Formats: sequence, structure tokens, C-alpha cells
Amino acid sequence: MQTNFTPEQLADPAMAASEKILRTCVHCGFCTATCPTYLLLGDELDSPRGRIYLIKDMLEGGKPATPEVVKHVDRCLSCLSCMTTCPSGVHYMHLVDHARAHIEETYRRPVGDRWMRALLAQVLPYPNRFRLALLAATLGRPFRRLVAALPRAGSRLAAMLDLAPATLPNRAAGDRPGSFPPAGPSRGRVALLRGCAQSVLRPDFNEAAIRLLNRHGITVVQAKGEGCCGALTHHMGREESSHAFARRTIDAWIAEMDGEGLDAIVVTASGCGTTIKDYGFMFRDDPAYAEKARRVSAIAKDVTEYVSGLGLMEPVVESDLVVAYHSACSMQHGQGIRTEPKALIKRAGFTVKDVPEGHICCGSAGTYNILQPELAAALRARKVANIERIRPDLIATGNIGCVTQIGKGTGIPIVHTVELLDWATGGPKPAALEGLEERRPAMAAAE
Repeated sequence: MQTNFTPEQLADPAMAASEKILRTCVHCGFCTATCPTYLLLGDELDSPRGRIYLIKDMLEGGKPATPEVVKHVDRCLSCLSCMTTCPSGVHYMHLVDHARAHIEETYRRPVGDRWMRALLAQVLPYPNRFRLALLAATLGRPFRRLVAALPRAGSRLAAMLDLAPATLPNRAAGDRPGSFPPAGPSRGRVALLRGCAQSVLRPDFNEAAIRLLNRHGITVVQAKGEGCCGALTHHMGREESSHAFARRTIDAWIAEMDGEGLDAIVVTASGCGTTIKDYGFMFRDDPAYAEKARRVSAIAKDVTEYVSGLGLMEPVVESDLVVAYHSACSMQHGQGIRTEPKALIKRAGFTVKDVPEGHICCGSAGTYNILQPELAAALRARKVANIERIRPDLIATGNIGCVTQIGKGTGIPIVHTVELLDWATGGPKPAALEGLEERRPAMAAAE
């Protein structure tokens, strides 16, 4: 793609990076075939190629964002399926991130939209605030119809109520800074991201990860001072906020790396993992953090990626359960991790089935299922229909957003991959699978 940026514009590192991305695009349109919003809406401007045209015109012309640009960029899930499909290597993720930051800087959203985005940014990354918000949601759920009827923000508030769990898990005993050594000799030392929303919604995921890693002889550290990785606000274009979260977490991990040392930084939420692995790019021009960010990104690994390197121990649980593996977009497209999770589940003794249209997003995408509830619901329905078509006993995935999103659309139990691996190698059965064996004959008869 030909570009016409001025030398003054290209003096800005962000603009220079985007100009290189734009020049990589050859207009082929392969991306349209795998873009979820284009498949739903059939609008060229709701495809990666269409958004690239809009972003190019906005950035190249030095223009503030317009309502049309904002509408189509907001509809982008950042699922990154287009990057997997693209034969030219267009780094769409960095381009759309730049566009969102430009929108945040130059466009004044309607008051309801501003309020909703500020609410999400001020609640979700903070576990204590998020816990209080979920408690409030239990009180608000009986009034869902009234909430949904509110002008402008009604559908989004209703989506928040729908996504909130019926009961809130207790705080996990291990949800604290500290070191969790194995029972025997230690063969490695890793930091485990505690994170923000997941630590409130599903603390059992990290508990399973700690047990699994300890069982394999790994000391697990949850670093003091670490918190939200910054992904949630980063994808809303709030660079100052996201970088503040990231710097705090980078500092916490660097202290561990320079102290007793780390073999890896292990992440159980693939959406967070994609962002952490991109810290090196995010802070490339920050003299105080460029090197520290690069060091952190270099050793960040998804939990399945790390366990694959260790070699999963022999399973101690025999099971004939059939697992539908849902590969989160941030896992397969963002991090390029495609075979390791399925291989581990098979190694653990389960039968694994691929989900038809497995490359298409479930509609979670961070805060997308709140900010774009209609599109997210359509994508969830499509995903659930594809999963139910293969008739699995359960669903496994590696991202909290997907667990929440898909779980609201089907009665098939859904678990985190690390829960299955923990159970198969000696841990407790995941709560979602309790009574599953007893229900299977009735489920088979119903089919």
C-alpha cells in the first residue's frame, strides 16, 4: 500500500511503525474471509482491509477521529485472525492499537459511552473494586429488564449483569504475594501472573496452575506489587493507564529476576499473555523501561507452553471424556500457540475434538462483550452451535474471557485447560465436572 506521510509525521515513532505496517498491506482481501465482524455484517469497513483504509486516511491526513472511523474500529474484536490469515505479514494488532490511542486522544465520545468506558477502566483492573461491583450486580439482576430499557447504556449494563456470576467465589488462599515451593527438590522457579479480573472470577485457575507446577517440581512465585498487566485498558486506547499498570508489573517481575531469578513468567489468561509478550514493543522507546520490558517479554509463557517444555507427567486418572478444545483468539492468533494445549490434553488421557470454525472468535475479546453486546451475542451463538455440533462431554480453553462468554451460552461444562491437566495428574476434579459421569447416559439418550 502506497503511503504519503510527511517527514514530520514519521518523526513520531508510533506513526513510523504504523506507516511500515500500512506499506505491508497488498489489498488482497484474504483477511475478510476470517474476520468475525465481516462474516456477520458483510460491510467492507467492518473487515481488516476496510479498517486499514480508514486508519490510513485518518493517520496520514493528521485528522481527528470521526464517528464513522470510531464505529468501525470499535467493532473490531482484536481477535487477530486476520494476522494468521494474512500472506503479507501485516501486523494489524499494532496498527489498530495505534488507531485506538489516536481515537482516545482526538475524539470526544457521547457522554454515555464515555461514562461506560470510564467505569470499566476504573473497576475491572482493580480486584477489590471488581469484587464489589459483582456483589452489586447480584442486587441489580432482578431489575435487568428495567436496566435494559434505559436509553443508550441499557444494553451494555444488561450485558454486564448477564456476565456476572450467580455466586462469587471465595478469595483463594493462594491469591497473595509469596512463594509456593514443591514438596520435593525444586527444578525451576517461575512467576505466576495473579492478574485482576480472573483472580476474582476464577481464582481456582491459578490454584490449579500452582498445584500442577509444584507437582512437576517447580517453585511458583507471585510477585509483590504485581497487578493488572494493562491489557484491559490498552485495548480501550488508554495508553497512559495501561502503561502505568504494565510498568508496575514489570518492576515486580524484574525484582524477582534480579533477585533469586526466574526461568519463566507463566500466564493462565491468554489475553494477558499476548499483551505481556508485546511489552518489548510497547516500551521500545521508553529509556527507563525498554530493556526491562524486553527481558520480561522474552521469558513470558502461557502455562501450556511452559508445561509442554517440562513434559507432562503420566496421568493418574483414567477418563474417556471427550473434550472440545476452544483455542482462544489470543492463544492461537495472538501468541501462535496452536498444538501444545491439545497435545497436553491428549497426553492427560482425554479425547480431543477440534471445534468447527475454530479460528472465529467467541465474542468475548476483553470488554467487547459489554461494549458491543449484540455482536458478541451473535458470535457466541455461532461458537456454541459449532461446539454442540461435535457433542463433547466438556469444553476446555485457556482464557477467562472465553470461559465466561461461552459458559453463558451452553449447558456443556467448560473448564480451563490447566484444571484438566491438574486433575489428570493428581489434583482435584474441576468443580464444573462434578457429577458429569452420572449425567452422561441421560445426555446420550437425549441426543
